[in-house]
Amino acid sequence: MSQLTQGTAVTRHTKVGPRSATVVLRCYGVLAAILDTAVRDRRILANPARGVSLPRKGKRAHTYLSHEQVEILARSSGQHATLVRLLSYTGLRWGEAIALRVRDVDTLRRRLSVRENATRVNGKIIVGTPKNHSARVVPFPDFLTLELARACEGKGQNGLLFGNGVDHLKQPAHGDGWFEVAIGRAKDLDPTFIRLTPHDLRHTAASLAVSAGGNVKAIQRMLGHSSAAMTLDVYADLFDDDLDTLASALDAARNRSAVDSDVPTPRNSANRDRHAKSMRTTSPL
Repeated sequence: MSQLTQGTAVTRHTKVGPRSATVVLRCYGVLAAILDTAVRDRRILANPARGVSLPRKGKRAHTYLSHEQVEILARSSGQHATLVRLLSYTGLRWGEAIALRVRDVDTLRRRLSVRENATRVNGKIIVGTPKNHSARVVPFPDFLTLELARACEGKGQNGLLFGNGVDHLKQPAHGDGWFEVAIGRAKDLDPTFIRLTPHDLRHTAASLAVSAGGNVKAIQRMLGHSSAAMTLDVYADLFDDDLDTLASALDAARNRSAVDSDVPTPRNSANRDRHAKSMRTTSPL
């Protein structure tokens, strides 16, 4: 503790220089939680980590694909094409998608039951609950029905939907994994194709849902956000265009109702207007 206080604690990290805000905040959270426990155990009087100023994480601009680009990426992904389409049109997190089981797919109602989340920790897959610790039901578009049915073939109800049915799919490796290879192929077909990660397909799902007219509450439920306010905050840029669309829709609705020609003007209002006009014309300079 004295070394931490004096700043003389020895670290095993060989990288010299400041860390990113994400790393600092993560380390701070762990340290502060440990010291909170020490306070509760009366080993120290107060937590010196509380109340310090912390760096702010800069917001990275979201990456969105169009319908055409999603299809290019899917066709470039070979055997993982269905997974790419699923991520792009349902907004599931990677760990939620690879944890889906055959029993979670309802092809009649076109629903996915998201009950588990698979995370790799120190090389081992740890299966837990989805983020926010709550299961949810997510809709999927009809064009995915046949593909998901094929993914279920030959597997028991408890079999994993993607992969061999037993082992969870690994996160694609950076640089030379199948996802990076697919992006390279996609860029060959579309030079404007942007570089992205599997998690960015979640943002694409939100974008496509908003452009299709989905309301905020439905999109919140699809993405598994804790509140609609969070969805609006995370994807505020997607809803900016909705303001223009809303104003245009209101203008068009008013024009269709022919308000100017059909609504009579009250007589007293008309008299006041004529009186005000006459006063203006007769008033001295």
